[in-house]
Amino acid sequence: MQRLIQQYLRELETDGSSPQTVRGYRIDLTQFLAFVRRMHPEASEAIPLDWIDPLTVRAFMGSLRSRGLSPRTLARRVAALRSFCQFCCRRGLLTWNPARLVTTPKLPRPLPSHLTVDQAFQLLATPQGGSPIPIRDRAILELFYASGMRVGELVDLAVEDMDLEQRLAKVRGKGRKERIVPIGRPAVEALKAYLAVRESLQGGKIVGTAGSARLGGHRTPLFLNRRGGQLTSRSVERLLEKYLKKSGMGKAITPHGLRHSFATHLLQAGADLRVIQELLGHARLSTTQRYTHVNLDQLMAVYDKAHPKA
Repeated sequence: MQRLIQQYLRELETDGSSPQTVRGYRIDLTQFLAFVRRMHPEASEAIPLDWIDPLTVRAFMGSLRSRGLSPRTLARRVAALRSFCQFCCRRGLLTWNPARLVTTPKLPRPLPSHLTVDQAFQLLATPQGGSPIPIRDRAILELFYASGMRVGELVDLAVEDMDLEQRLAKVRGKGRKERIVPIGRPAVEALKAYLAVRESLQGGKIVGTAGSARLGGHRTPLFLNRRGGQLTSRSVERLLEKYLKKSGMGKAITPHGLRHSFATHLLQAGADLRVIQELLGHARLSTTQRYTHVNLDQLMAVYDKAHPKA
């Protein structure tokens, strides 16, 4: 089973799954394999696939629940097992998917955290100074808020993906699906300022390709770190935390929260939900509809003011 897990993870990488997904599924399946070994201490190194059955999967999930893991983590474990078993079914190694009989834990749907328009403007104005790092950080925040892309999509951007004259960016989303997103004029100006100083971050060295393992071909990373390497998602999270503190607004928000802010502000301004769906790169409209409940206070205020029986 260990060899099949490695083959499955390589297929995920080839199909364009994010590094976070591959890493998470590797952890999940390794833990499941260790659990099966503990259930069968008499077994040799090789664990046969027919030992995967609904009872084993339920026992594994029960052991995780007893450790107090969150419903979201439990749901990912089930998803990893279902996907791996489906991979084995496609190869004719299993005749059915036993993990499909195991119920996925219900996940809470909390209100997405987001900034107000004034708070977003305050954050974007925080990076100050004429050195390359604050200029780069201003471009990152402006582009993030202007496009609503995921943090993984942002750090995967290449210089070749940007058309600043047309104010467009080519974004590679989940499953290697490409979409074109417009970007605002302030973001374009911030990007032009950054590109003018970007070479100084390279320190005279040649920067490697961006996402070459997944996408193929030479691509020049757009955003670089202090050492001239490609910026990571974690680096973007840290710089967002830094500027939120510097802004003095006293609000914590993740990169995904900035994406929520983008969608919420478009919705509040009257943008069509399907347009927002395209901009965010959501496969299903139901995913985008999560943003509509953010505006319940606004809807109630309009209702109370306008309805004769309110």
